Amino acid sequence: MPRADATLQRLFVDAPMQTGAALALDKAQSNYLVSVLRMRAGEALLVFNGQDGEWRAALTAPERKSALLTLLDQTRTQPAPGRITLAFAPLKQARFDYMVQKSVEMGAAHLAPVLTHRTQVARLNTERLGANIIEAAEQCGVLALPTFAPEVKLAAFLDALAPEVPLIFCDEFAEVANPFEALQAVPSGSPFALLIGPEGGFDEGERQKLLARSQVIRLSLGPRILRADTAAVAALAAVQMALGDWV
Repeated sequence: MPRADATLQRLFVDAPMQTGAALALDKAQSNYLVSVLRMRAGEALLVFNGQDGEWRAALTAPERKSALLTLLDQTRTQPAPGRITLAFAPLKQARFDYMVQKSVEMGAAHLAPVLTHRTQVARLNTERLGANIIEAAEQCGVLALPTFAPEVKLAAFLDALAPEVPLIFCDEFAEVANPFEALQAVPSGSPFALLIGPEGGFDEGERQKLLARSQVIRLSLGPRILRADTAAVAALAAVQMALGDWV
């Protein structure tokens, strides 16, 4: 079902959705609609909760601290969950924000921070992570919000990953230079994990652990060395083109 109107404001609301339901907004959302956007009673917007699709709603009580919406009709149904787990070494704030936002836009279904020997940041701000996910989804028409896990060491992530799940890791030493050729090894329709290393790459011990897996695909991202946040976007573009919903 296509998006109803790209000109309408889009808002994530954490509440069940059905026709005629009244949704109470929190203070920040109320202030944004009424004080910043200056929306008036009766004006329409699109809302979603990550579970019940997208809905057209009307602002019925334009209060700055406690606005109310009424759901009118569903404009899009909820899509099936995606199959990409993006695993990554946490980055410093600005680059991390960028990577998370672009990962949402590019269709990652689950975000898994992993700690490697050369990881720059050892602990994530999960509140900031969640806010970046919601902001990107609001702006880009995304309905399925990615889930995310607490940060774990690389060895623990690999141990928890089911043996039958293909693991794609970005490797500047990959023997197959053509990324689309390499990705043909992923079974059609299979969920898979895509692993982006830290700035400076994986150390030799980590590489050996990765290469020891039975379902591992080494993905080349070309002749240039990419920053980790750029590598995430490039790798997601490659897998979406070869395996995802771009074709």
